[in-house]
Amino acid sequence: MGRVKTLIGDIAYDLYGHRLAHRLPKEQLPHHVGVILDGNRRWAAGQGSSSEHGHRAGGAKIAEFLTWCEEVDVEVVTLWLLSTDNLARKPEELEPLLQVIENTVAALAETGRWRINPVGSLALLPQHTADALSQAQDKSGSNTGLIVNVAVGYGGRREVVDAVKSLLQEHAAAGTSLDELANMLDLEHIADHLYTKGQPDPDLVIRTSGEQRLSGFLLWQSAHSEFYFCEAYWPNFRKIDFLRALRAFAVRNRRFGT
Repeated sequence: MGRVKTLIGDIAYDLYGHRLAHRLPKEQLPHHVGVILDGNRRWAAGQGSSSEHGHRAGGAKIAEFLTWCEEVDVEVVTLWLLSTDNLARKPEELEPLLQVIENTVAALAETGRWRINPVGSLALLPQHTADALSQAQDKSGSNTGLIVNVAVGYGGRREVVDAVKSLLQEHAAAGTSLDELANMLDLEHIADHLYTKGQPDPDLVIRTSGEQRLSGFLLWQSAHSEFYFCEAYWPNFRKIDFLRALRAFAVRNRRFGT
C-alpha cells in the first residue's frame, strides 16, 4: 500500500511540474539566475550526518539544477559556494568543504556542457583550490552551454574593493592622473572591473533554507534583481521549487528603480 501511495505521489508531482512549466511565460523568464546555496549543514544535521555529507549532497544537486536552467533557456547562473567569511571556519570543516567544491567543479567541467567561470578572490584560497578552479575554467572554455559562475572565496564588498583596485591600477599604468580619473569615473567603469564583467546582471536571486538576506551576494549587480526565498534546504531543493521561483518572478512588475 505504501508503495502505491508513493507511486501516486510521484505521478501527481510530475503532472503538477509539467503543468507549472507549461504555464510559464517564456518571454518573462530570467536570463541570469543567482543562487545562494544555503542549508547543507542543517540538512545534514537533520539526517544525523556530518557537515561533509551535507556539502556532498549539495554539490550533487548542482548539475540537476543547471539542467533545469537549461530547460527554460537561462543563459547565466551564479552559484555562491563559499564566502570569504567561510574561509575562517575551522580547518577540520573547511578542508572537506574545499575538497567537495573542487570535485564538484571538476565534474561540471567534465560534462562538456557548461562554461565554468570562477568569481571570487582566488588569492584568498589554498593553492590547490585555486588551481582546481582555474583548470575547470580552462577545460570548459570552449563549451557552448550556459555560463556557470562559481563564487568561491567570494564576498560582495571584497568584489567592489577588488574592482576599484583593478580600475586604479589600469589607469595608473596608462598615466591617468587622479583628478582626470575622478572627473571621468562613472558606474560603468566599476562594472567593467567586477568579477562578472561582460555579463548581464542577475534578474533573479534565489536563497534556500528560509534565510531572507543576501549576505553581500552580488552586492553591486543585484541592485535591480528580484529575490525569492525558499524554505527548503539546498539538498532538498526540487524542480517544483525552482518553477515556483520562476512563476513568482514572471508575475512581478520590474520597475528597475523607477
